Amino acid sequence: MVTKRSAVGRAPGDGSSVATPALYRAAMNPVLPAPLADWFASRGWQPRRHQLAMLAEGRAGRHALLVAATGAGKTLAGFLPTLVELIETPSEGLHTLYVSPLKALAVDIQRNLVTPVAEMGLDALGIDIRIETRTGDTPSDRKARQRARPPQILLTTPESLSLLLSYPDSFTMFAGLKTIVIDEVHAFATGKRGDLLSLCMARLQTIAPGLRRIALSATVADADGYRAWLAPDGDIDAVSLVHGDQGVDPNIAILLPEDRVPWAGHSGRYAAAQVMGEIEAHRTTIVFCNTRSLAELIFQDLWKANEAQLPIGIHHGSLEKEARRKVEAAMSAGRLRALVATASLDLGVDWGDVDCVIQMGAPKGSSRLLQRIGRSNHRLDESSEALIVPGNRFEYLEARAALDAVEAGELDADVFRMGALDVLAQHVMACACAAPFDQAALLTEVRSALPYSALTDDLFDKVLGFIRDGGYSLRAYDRFKRLTQDGDGPSTGSGQGLWRVSHPKFVAQHRLNAGIIVEATMLKVRFRNGRALGKVEEAFASTLSHGDTFFFAGMSLEVEKIDTEDLIVRATARPARIPTYGGSRMPLSTNLADRVRGFLATPEEWSRFPDDVREWLEIQARRSALPRPDQLLVETFPREGRHYMVAYSFEGWNAHQSLGMLITRRMETAGLKPLGFVSNDYAIATYSVDPITDPAALFSADILEHEFVEWVQQSHLLKRAFREVAVIGGLVERQHPGKRKTGKQVTFSTDLIYDVLRKYEPSHILLEAAWADARARMTDVGRLAGLLDRAAETMLHVDLPRVSPLAVPVLVLIGREKVATGSADDALLIEAEALAADAMRVD
Repeated sequence: MVTKRSAVGRAPGDGSSVATPALYRAAMNPVLPAPLADWFASRGWQPRRHQLAMLAEGRAGRHALLVAATGAGKTLAGFLPTLVELIETPSEGLHTLYVSPLKALAVDIQRNLVTPVAEMGLDALGIDIRIETRTGDTPSDRKARQRARPPQILLTTPESLSLLLSYPDSFTMFAGLKTIVIDEVHAFATGKRGDLLSLCMARLQTIAPGLRRIALSATVADADGYRAWLAPDGDIDAVSLVHGDQGVDPNIAILLPEDRVPWAGHSGRYAAAQVMGEIEAHRTTIVFCNTRSLAELIFQDLWKANEAQLPIGIHHGSLEKEARRKVEAAMSAGRLRALVATASLDLGVDWGDVDCVIQMGAPKGSSRLLQRIGRSNHRLDESSEALIVPGNRFEYLEARAALDAVEAGELDADVFRMGALDVLAQHVMACACAAPFDQAALLTEVRSALPYSALTDDLFDKVLGFIRDGGYSLRAYDRFKRLTQDGDGPSTGSGQGLWRVSHPKFVAQHRLNAGIIVEATMLKVRFRNGRALGKVEEAFASTLSHGDTFFFAGMSLEVEKIDTEDLIVRATARPARIPTYGGSRMPLSTNLADRVRGFLATPEEWSRFPDDVREWLEIQARRSALPRPDQLLVETFPREGRHYMVAYSFEGWNAHQSLGMLITRRMETAGLKPLGFVSNDYAIATYSVDPITDPAALFSADILEHEFVEWVQQSHLLKRAFREVAVIGGLVERQHPGKRKTGKQVTFSTDLIYDVLRKYEPSHILLEAAWADARARMTDVGRLAGLLDRAAETMLHVDLPRVSPLAVPVLVLIGREKVATGSADDALLIEAEALAADAMRVD
């Protein structure tokens, strides 16, 4: 086994804080209550400097953002003021809300918080501190009891908090709330879940004006951006910034294959035996994969290489709750040697015995890599150990770029944006379910949430009008009339009274369907005896027939029966395919893309690379060119009766997919007879009957003004975006009492409404929201615009007689981009070798 290891630095934390000197003097000389002080002493511990600083901020009643390395005790720092207050001044009722992005994290925090509280012996002192979780998995009877008699500390998610705020008793439940702690704030603040949480915090601040806000994170590039997001009214000066102490530098290595780095593939499957060797050499290992499909595939590969029959498990979001909990408990108890996981375990989950993290394929961003590394040796004073397994030669460069970025303390950029209107509509409906509201008062409250601080009166009117009757194209239908305003006339809507829910059925409808995460419709996978394994997407299930086999939950399963909501299976030993899941891929971060560009243009860096990677770049430079960081290299060449164009734009797969659609449409208009395109994170390749002699004409910036708009309107892209905003905004419900709609039913409903609105009300607020989603989230249009703006001036066109070395990793994808079987990578490797032999000839 050949590896390259290097100790690299964490993102810097200089120990500074925006807190005043007086606060720091108080922080460094605190008086901890005896139970807390004794608990620290019994373990030979002392509170860390940043934990004491957070306690001082709490005693001063200030909001605070803590940025501290994984293993630095962020969670305890966030809860320390709460514990001190509840010990010094015991009270009933809800004192502190803890909000996390993952259900698993909430459960893990409860376990890790309940134990020390129990060990403090507070019961003997007559102090009762109850700590409970509330997520979508919480039984309904416990949820009802929590509303009637809430614990002092409640651990929840943004969606569950929003639902709590939809009840009339939320005003009494949260009236005494002192603190809200937002963990892993970077994971959702810049997205729609962050929009919802910011609105929930605004409502909580109205109910409990003295509420103090705390946010925790290990990977924040723009601390001031998060301070403004956290603060009431975006007042950045109201939020203190506390840095944790810097931890021991992590030890990150790139795992190289025993022969050479592959030309193609993106999963690192070739290294299964080497990965298994690392698992055998460590106590407990987490193997991270970027997708659920890859996790199932890697688990099968590892199991085949597991000659020692070590206990290994698999964890991802589509598995049944009981299966995930079982695996989490086994990891916590130290009964597993390895766990194959996805982003479902990226954040915060603390299993102290994990001593190695392996990333299969490139990490796509330095912040994500740091988060995953932090699962290893979850302690500040021990080095985290991690391995990256690159899938191909470009991914080797990306892995090296990620290591350099971590060493330089360079994190991925945080992009804050305006709040989504569909999320606002859902929140307004939740407020109405709790109690009638005054329009002006609610608008003031909403504007105190930073994402909605620039919301205009007119736009808020449109949101209310949409909830009132669906818009003028839909107002003839009672099913869309969810709100009414006191004093409204039959058609004028001119009244200025309170807004209220028009019928109790809409309250039940809201609580049944509220949520921000809109997954594709799923079918439950279960055995004939009723035991459930998890869920697969309806689109994948529709490709299956009786007798077909697929891998899921670490097993090979054979389909026995398919009905509306269930996929009945049995275990089998037959070969199987891997389920596919929709959604966009993780985007390659701009920072890593820039670093890879820099590698190509800096030959003096190549001595750090393996021999075969260095040779690949050297022959590329001899046969074609390597672009400067500010250049767009475009190669054209013939091969086997086709003409190819490859553009090395490094803007990520999502942006390249959109660009490929647009360019092939433009090629069709120009009569170049395009046959198709393929892309990866680094390049896009088109192939056609006729040669492309002027690629610059295909990359002109006006493509976004003409072809882009036409393409989005005619493709499924906008309809899919509309489907999501219609569900989030409450226009279309996914569930009725006792019954869930199928994906086809939801799609039919939203597509029908979409067609009506496009024809009769193109300015409808949900169409605007869908366009915003389609532009920003689904097509990376911002990165596209930057690429196209500079293409004309920076393009370097090289016309070649045959394929270049740099083109091999993307060209081998032709005909295989949708293959989802275990043999896909094998076929890619075989074809890549033949293509590479032609590309690497220097005659």
